[in-house]
Amino acid sequence: MSWGSDTRAADAARGAERPSANPGEVVIEVEGLAAGYAGKPILEGVSFDVRRGEKLVVIGESGCGKSTLFKHMVGLLEPLAGSVRVGGRDIARAHGRERREILRGIGVAYQSGALFGSLTLLENIALPLEELTRLPARAREAVARLKLGQVGLEDAAERYPAQLSGGMRKRAAIARAMALDPAILFLDEPTAGLDPVTAAGIDQLVLRLGRSLGVTFVIVTHELASIFAIADRAVMLDATLRGILAIGAPAELARHPEERVRRFFKREVAEGA
Repeated sequence: MSWGSDTRAADAARGAERPSANPGEVVIEVEGLAAGYAGKPILEGVSFDVRRGEKLVVIGESGCGKSTLFKHMVGLLEPLAGSVRVGGRDIARAHGRERREILRGIGVAYQSGALFGSLTLLENIALPLEELTRLPARAREAVARLKLGQVGLEDAAERYPAQLSGGMRKRAAIARAMALDPAILFLDEPTAGLDPVTAAGIDQLVLRLGRSLGVTFVIVTHELASIFAIADRAVMLDATLRGILAIGAPAELARHPEERVRRFFKREVAEGA
């Protein structure tokens, strides 16, 4: 299965929307994942799946392994054990053409934005198209302008990252992650450091993209308002367990029988902490 192609990018240039075939199909499988650094385990035995069109958030206290899980799910790190399968294919063990196909089917927006400061927004968004497709320059520009329009930055195409607000840089990072029209978007703390109004705008953008394009989202966040606003399900990690403490809809987790889960959703500090 290939979710990235020159044809899809060309369709995006014409404003095509992704069909919503096979809703509910499992598109990511995390199975028995163990991860760590320098021989020290951070996560062990982590298993869950993500379904097509779902907005799944990864939550938990600092140091619980959210970033580690995120890096494994986008193929930046290789598991100590277990696997992450995207579209049925092991992302860590794929090589060559197969790995390129998997990676072209996902888009990643990092917390910092990771935009190139020497490039305009239009050039930033067009860069993946230039490197990974054979589209001519005019088509690449058309796709880039479409993506900027989808995140509300059509009037900022010629501006540089340093000329943007924090919220605009977050939107630009999402636009670049969407450049190849991926089936899955991974967002790392998309509302961190933003004021409540700007953060709510990013949440609404995620909801709108999910509705209009059928994109599947995996989002790392600690923002409670965002969790309730956008998440279909939340995976809560725990440092003591080195794995999943709870998984479910946010409203269900807020009433969870496990005290640590309820405290997280109520923002309560444990006695004696």
